[in-house]
Amino acid sequence: MIKHYPYKSLGNANHGWLKSKHHFSFAHYYNPTRMGFGKLRVVNDDWVEPGTGFPSHPHKNMEIISFIRSGAISHQDSTGNKGITRAGEVQVMSAGTGIVHSEYNRTKEPLTFYQIWIETNKQNLVPRWESKMFRTNPSSELTLLASGYDEDKDKALFINQEARIYGGKLAKGSIIEHEIKHQAYILASNGMFKVEDGSVSTNGNNSESVTMNKGDAMEVTQSNSITLRASTDCEIIIIDTIE
Repeated sequence: MIKHYPYKSLGNANHGWLKSKHHFSFAHYYNPTRMGFGKLRVVNDDWVEPGTGFPSHPHKNMEIISFIRSGAISHQDSTGNKGITRAGEVQVMSAGTGIVHSEYNRTKEPLTFYQIWIETNKQNLVPRWESKMFRTNPSSELTLLASGYDEDKDKALFINQEARIYGGKLAKGSIIEHEIKHQAYILASNGMFKVEDGSVSTNGNNSESVTMNKGDAMEVTQSNSITLRASTDCEIIIIDTIE
């Protein structure tokens, strides 16, 4: 089963220096029907003006993943971690027992990124931060970016939850079959593509098909797989996590 959320239907916040689209209830945006998706609690599509950013603020017991779409973000936290994460890189912060951090766009170009929060499955761990570069050229497959499974530790950033996050750029004309372990939340970072539900109806046909445009989102439930067909070069993120 798939459910499409067009970009225009998302929550909206405009603070001047920060423009954000909220996929779920967050800060001043509240929608009782959009409180999360399983263990996925927050997805913010953020635009940050050059020379501005988020001053020091705390987090606790949350897995926070940032997918940098363009520009660069400068991170600094209370445990001594400091780094710059650029487009094509992903950063993960396990807030654990508590961490205070700041994030700024110290470049001369706008910063755009997805801020993703997933509820942790291990409380009060030692806080942790790391980032990793992934391929940026269009391809015919998505890359595993973050995972909570031991077998993925050598190829993806680690998070404390039964979840996998895939992402990357698909070349125009690419067709891929993507397996879903639990349930999936799909983000159209850029471009246009079609999603076909892998569930088979009683007459043997695929039950649903939806075209995704830049900024859109989709929930996929009760399905073991989906087919993605790239109508243009596009960038896609798939968050597969437990209910």
